[in-house]
Amino acid sequence: MPCDYDFWVYTTTNKLDSVLYIGVTNDLTRRVREHQSDETPGFTAHYRCHKLVYWEHYSQVEDAIAREKQLKGWSRKKKVALIESMNPRWVDLSEEIFGNI
Repeated sequence: MPCDYDFWVYTTTNKLDSVLYIGVTNDLTRRVREHQSDETPGFTAHYRCHKLVYWEHYSQVEDAIAREKQLKGWSRKKKVALIESMNPRWVDLSEEIFGNI
């Protein structure tokens, strides 16, 4: 049975915008904080993917997971075009959306 809540598919990057990380979460604020503080060892901590550059909202987890998988299968060029459709200057959206997190 599907759950109706808030889910986000998001993309983070490093200072140089050279690495892209795509993830899914039910708490975007918490997850971005975790990325920015390197709380969880792994890819994002290693590459310092602290900058939120893209996000999409979903009400069903199945839709969010399907979209995450879809985006992960895209070429970098296609991912960049998607990011730039929402965020052409690649600003850290966490600052605009959440304030000082």
